[in-house]
Amino acid sequence: MAMYRLRSDLLLKTASAHGDRSCYAIAKRTGIAESTLSRLRRGVAKPAAETLLVLSQAYGLSVDELIDRHPPADAREVESRATAQNDDAPGVEPGAPVGPVSTSTSQQK
Repeated sequence: MAMYRLRSDLLLKTASAHGDRSCYAIAKRTGIAESTLSRLRRGVAKPAAETLLVLSQAYGLSVDELIDRHPPADAREVESRATAQNDDAPGVEPGAPVGPVSTSTSQQK
């Protein structure tokens, strides 16, 4: 499944050309919550289809122009690379998954 995020650079540039130079101004024009726009701008949230449509209509951009598609870090690929790196480590069984190291120690009194 492809991951995507809002191309906030393009949105802000286009919004500015329409006289909207802040998230507040964009929110006022579109009806999208300023907090939502802020999260989208920072890349901590993915835009909903409805949000993309509203922004598209407000600023004359296509939905495709508004999204930046990037492949997700496939968890299996990440685990595979970590396991491969682990295979050369001394005292580690080849193919063993990488996991957190237990740091708990018991202290005797």
